[in-house]
Amino acid sequence: MLYMVSVQNNKHHVCGGFLVSEDSVVTAAHCGGDELKYVRLGNQNLKSSRMKKIRVNSTCKPRDYVAPQSGNDIMLLQLSEKVPLNNGVKTIPLPKSNILLGENQICSVAGWGAIKTKSPSVDDLRVVNVSIINPRSCKMYWDGLLPPNVICAGGYGTNKGFCQGDSGGPLVCNGIAVGVVSFNRGLNCEYPDVPNVYTDVSKFLQWINKFLNEKKCV
Repeated sequence: MLYMVSVQNNKHHVCGGFLVSEDSVVTAAHCGGDELKYVRLGNQNLKSSRMKKIRVNSTCKPRDYVAPQSGNDIMLLQLSEKVPLNNGVKTIPLPKSNILLGENQICSVAGWGAIKTKSPSVDDLRVVNVSIINPRSCKMYWDGLLPPNVICAGGYGTNKGFCQGDSGGPLVCNGIAVGVVSFNRGLNCEYPDVPNVYTDVSKFLQWINKFLNEKKCV
C-alpha cells in the first residue's frame, strides 16, 4: 500500500487518495477543494514521524461534477513538489484502457476511514477484500439510481466495504487502481442493503493523462 495517501485539511485526515505520478494524486471530487491543504504519505500510521507532508498546489475536478450520486466523482491533486519514490513510497498503475472486471472477482480497498457507522477515522491503514458486483445487479439493488461510469464492489449483504473517511481511496484489482471510493447509502457502513459504489477510473483516462502531461486542469 505504498501508493496510499491521506488527503488533509489544516487539522486532520479528510479522505484517502493514491499516488499516480511523483507529483499527482487521484482522490474523490466530493472530498472538497481549496480547503484541502496537504497530503501525507510514506507510512501506514497517520501519527508516524515517518509520514511525509506535502502541500497541495491545486485541485482539478471534471467540469460537470455536481455530487457523488450524479457521477464524475473523481479529482486530481497537483502537489507542490515531487515525491521521491523509494521503498516507502511508490505510484500505482492505472488501467491502460476500458477494463472488464469479472463478477465476484476479488479486489481490495484500503483507507483510514471509520470501522463502523458514525465512528471516527482510524490512525492505522486498514485493507479489506471485496467482490465485484455485476453492473446490472448493482443497478437493480440501487433501484436504478446509479450514475454512469461506476463500479460496484462489496457492501451488499456483507460487512466488507468502505466507510466514511475512506472516500477517494483506490479499488485495486490485480495491482491496478480501477476505481475511486465514491458513495454508499445513507452513510451506512454496516451490512448495507446496497453495494458500495466506486468511480470507474478507466472512463477518465484521457482527462487524467492530459492533466499528468500538461499539469493543468482541463
